[in-house]
Amino acid sequence: MTARAAVLSGLGGYLPPRTVTNEELSARIDTSDEWIRRRTGIRRRHVADPGVSTGDLAVEAGHRALKSAGLGTADTVDMVIMATSTPDHPLPATAPDVAARLGLGPAAAFDMAAGCSGFVYALATATAALVAGHAERVLVIGAEVFSTVLNPADRGTAVIFGDGAGAVVLRAGTTDEPGAVLAVDLGADGTGRDLATIPDGGSRQRATGREPHPDGHYIHMRGKEIFVQAVHGMERSSAAVLDKAGWNVGQIDHVVGHQANLRILHSLAQQLGVDRQRVVSHIEEAGNTAAASIPLALADAAARNRFRPHDRLLLTAFGAGLAWGSIALTWPPITPA
Repeated sequence: MTARAAVLSGLGGYLPPRTVTNEELSARIDTSDEWIRRRTGIRRRHVADPGVSTGDLAVEAGHRALKSAGLGTADTVDMVIMATSTPDHPLPATAPDVAARLGLGPAAAFDMAAGCSGFVYALATATAALVAGHAERVLVIGAEVFSTVLNPADRGTAVIFGDGAGAVVLRAGTTDEPGAVLAVDLGADGTGRDLATIPDGGSRQRATGREPHPDGHYIHMRGKEIFVQAVHGMERSSAAVLDKAGWNVGQIDHVVGHQANLRILHSLAQQLGVDRQRVVSHIEEAGNTAAASIPLALADAAARNRFRPHDRLLLTAFGAGLAWGSIALTWPPITPA
């Protein structure tokens, strides 16, 4: 029996052209290429040029996703959801400006703040709108310029994060179509809010009357605790979404996890009982791009013809909040732009 569903119909990714290698970081931080690769799996990351914002990257990725979906004129989508932890401004949201720059007319547009799980949360929200009949097409973008919130002297964060944007177009369709989102699982635990945080700049700091700390606008992470929480959180969420979809682990063709750390991806594969060859990795070339990491990994793998129509994909993410989520979908016959 078929039912109304959200169907993936377009895909695009964009990485800024400037790259920063491990050797370049080693020249100014107490680290080395060997240490970074062993601990994270990262070889290089892309960094936006001065003056380039998250919204700028989002426009490029959004344009590519619309082109991939065969949509190039105004008023082609009903909604734009932008997942980001590094918006252009605290107010207003970045999504309306991105929608306007893409020529999308009066489409509803809003930001989604769920850390590195933001894209999964945005995809789930778009799916709900499409299934409910509130929209016929939705553009979902994950975009970050994380270089703007990194302490350049902090080895624990400066070597991990990169900048980039990825986007997908979803349209209303049916559950039997390739590309259909078949199940969603989301969760959060605010008691872990201090494990990954930018402490200053919000109403909490301002309400206390305290002056911002010199390092307060940088991201602070407790890496070892995040590692453990991420593996367990994504494993539990993945199991939940597979149960909802009626799939078993052996039926998964590809696992596309948040590209936080190669060791996390390998540990997740072990916990799920999935061969590492089925785990998509893009972190070597892009680093951790937070909310942009899953769509960028999808675009990279699709460009290399890794996916085939009807392949079963598991998307899973974990991030600040703490927040996590997973999505089960089949792959459509699309080409990323």
